[in-house]
Amino acid sequence: MQHILSNIGQALLVAFGMAWKTGWTLVLGFLISSVLQSLFSAESIRARLGKGNATEIAFATAAGAASSSCSYASAAIMRTLFKKGAALVNALAFLFASTNLVIELGIILFLILGWQFMAAEWIGGLVLIALMSIAVKLTYPKKLVEDARTHEEEGHGHDHGAMTLEGETWRDRLKDPQALERIAQNFVMEWSMLWKDLTIGFLIGGFLAVFVSDSVWQALFLTDASEWIRVPVNALIGPLIAMFTFVCSIGNVPLAAVLFSSGASFGGVLAFLYADLIILPLLDAYRRYFGWKMAAYIGLVLYVTMVLAAVFMDGLFTVFSLVPEQSIDIQRELTSFSIDYTFWLNLAFAVPAAWLFWKGLKGGGMHAHHEEHENHHQHHG
Repeated sequence: MQHILSNIGQALLVAFGMAWKTGWTLVLGFLISSVLQSLFSAESIRARLGKGNATEIAFATAAGAASSSCSYASAAIMRTLFKKGAALVNALAFLFASTNLVIELGIILFLILGWQFMAAEWIGGLVLIALMSIAVKLTYPKKLVEDARTHEEEGHGHDHGAMTLEGETWRDRLKDPQALERIAQNFVMEWSMLWKDLTIGFLIGGFLAVFVSDSVWQALFLTDASEWIRVPVNALIGPLIAMFTFVCSIGNVPLAAVLFSSGASFGGVLAFLYADLIILPLLDAYRRYFGWKMAAYIGLVLYVTMVLAAVFMDGLFTVFSLVPEQSIDIQRELTSFSIDYTFWLNLAFAVPAAWLFWKGLKGGGMHAHHEEHENHHQHHG
């Protein structure tokens, strides 16, 4: 009993270590996301996404990377874009970029797993979008797309739309007297969407790091097999593990660190990170939005392109000898606390975070947002 309690304590300490290590980056990322969402409306993006050509795919990718980082919110925005006329390939490019190419994810990957994972996540993300674009063009299900656009939805679920300021240009919006309050409200909304996913991600990562032995992971990821077998098999397994964790894109990083330090290949971990968009609750959301056939199509296209992009990046980084060492002791690294740059950055970012929460909640926060969002839906009904 004493041993189990000790392990639970260690798991909670690892989970806290993950939260501590990434705290300031979350504040920075959510602040950037809140500013961008306050200045750029979904309507202006939607107007430029109807054709599905290379220019629009690039724009959708850039707009996504500058957007929200929560998988559920991204899926809701993607649904709106698609149902209002955006091409399927553009909607999917936006969806992937808004969860896997956002700045806060890159910073957290850099801090926990190193610059190689940050670079591979972003470069591989662009490779994935290119592969996904080709796959959609080659298999374009015209009838399915038409049916999905008019599909009668079963409730909105996680429907979080950001509040955009009024004004002709982003400069006009920035000069709006309401600008700071709107940014603060979006900041509160970002946290309200993500804190549960992040907490679950940290706890799952902590408990798996302590309770699942390395030998189990090593057997699962075929660490003794030849690279020709191990690399593709790991890339196939990574997304399947992610599907059952139910965790958002940023919440996946702690568990990715556990998998990598326990023997998963570089590509296997990348495939796991990409797969936050095919977790079971999101596949169910796609089913509600578009019907089960389109949900299956989206899930399959994303899965195949995730595996291919991960294998490609594993090969590319291996050729250039950029794959990092797997010898990181993730438990020791996450449970060593000192007065270092993380301490000072967390302290520094806690001040604007507290102010933004105060300002966002004082201005009505989530309640005001939901009211405005409801009015918007009724008005555009």
